Amino acid sequence: MHITLETDYAIRIVDTLGKESLKGDNGIKSCIDAGTISESTDVPLRFALKILRKLVSGGLVKSYKGVYGGYRLIKPVKEISLYDVIEIVEGEYRFSRCLSEGYSCNCSADGLPCNYRQAFSDVSEIVKEYLKKQTFDKLIKP
Repeated sequence: MHITLETDYAIRIVDTLGKESLKGDNGIKSCIDAGTISESTDVPLRFALKILRKLVSGGLVKSYKGVYGGYRLIKPVKEISLYDVIEIVEGEYRFSRCLSEGYSCNCSADGLPCNYRQAFSDVSEIVKEYLKKQTFDKLIKP
């Protein structure tokens, strides 16, 4: 089981923006243009732009237009977790599709959740809690 390539790329992009946000710059955080983000993360530019749009609409990144425009994080890296990025790109984490709203399976004739669904729910919660604790301030290498 793997995270999607899009999520892998999104994590690289947030890592790059996080490193920029940790630079001194007298309290002024500079923007990084999409081309530079693409180059430094090895993410194709078109895909980087698609991911950046999701990160902007998810409230994690702000975009600035103009000659000195680009992208930067809205929140400090200590407030951004792996879970935040995964949720923005892929939606809420669920170990199994049987945990999705409207998914119907035939494993329980009485309508109550089956043992598998409960186990998958428990695993999902454990993974979510762990990912929420993995903030970018702990993950970014200087």
